[in-house]
Amino acid sequence: MPSIRKKTVGKEQYYYLEHSYREGGKVHKKEKYLGRTLPKNIEELKQQLRSEVYTGRWFTKFDKIRTQFQEEAQRTPPTAREKELETFANRFTYDTNRIEGSTLTLRETADLLEKGITPAARPLSDVKETEIHRNTFYEMLDYKKDLSFNTVLYFHKKLFKDTKADIAGLIRSHQIAISGSKFMPPFPAEIHPLLMDYFKWYNKNRNNMHPVELAALVHLKLVTIHPFADGNGRISRLMMNLVLHRHDYLMLNIHYETRTGYYNALERSQTKQDDTIFSQWFFRRYLKEYKNYLK
Repeated sequence: MPSIRKKTVGKEQYYYLEHSYREGGKVHKKEKYLGRTLPKNIEELKQQLRSEVYTGRWFTKFDKIRTQFQEEAQRTPPTAREKELETFANRFTYDTNRIEGSTLTLRETADLLEKGITPAARPLSDVKETEIHRNTFYEMLDYKKDLSFNTVLYFHKKLFKDTKADIAGLIRSHQIAISGSKFMPPFPAEIHPLLMDYFKWYNKNRNNMHPVELAALVHLKLVTIHPFADGNGRISRLMMNLVLHRHDYLMLNIHYETRTGYYNALERSQTKQDDTIFSQWFFRRYLKEYKNYLK
């Protein structure tokens, strides 16, 4: 995160904005001179400096991935593209539910969604949530409205109306804790104002922030507000992919096997109130997932 540095020369003081980051085992620094007094638009300048650094480190790579994928898609038969999307939908459904405690294996998920084979001795709620999530994901792909308060409520209700009807699409009215996390979610009275700020932030940044960064922060900020009694992770990951898909960037599946790093990045961002911790974890995950498009 960019920080302010004050330099004193004689009796004069000069202010600089600097951003340090580690890459290739070395610490790099980019700075911008602010003047003898701090400008009023300091937050805007911080965002500009961060964007300059991120463009060089991340965004040009994300854009190359997008371009290479689109070129490949033009050469790929429609039936093959449909199969690739089905594979992603099934794997995304497996991982997002498994992260939250679903008992279905990857093979059971594939058999259920592709062949209609219901796994034996698995909770009916896990089976239903698997089927519903996959169907909701496909609906999200064709959804025409932008991210909004009603959008989040709508998709949360879709995900849980058949298994958790008492909380589906409803803002929680009681305090909750996150098992194993040091972060304490907001009190119920804070949720509505925080959500209004969240959507104001989104509307302000949706057209001027890089889509991959926007998707990461849409996820982080929503799951940090934790507006629902359950399903906050799943709705946040779904909205993350809504943003990526809307901007024609490859969607991201956060794999169950990466959950420890994922949880740690979320918790550190939340407890330190530093969005860049999760953003940079997300960026690395995105590049690792699609590194073949950078060759």
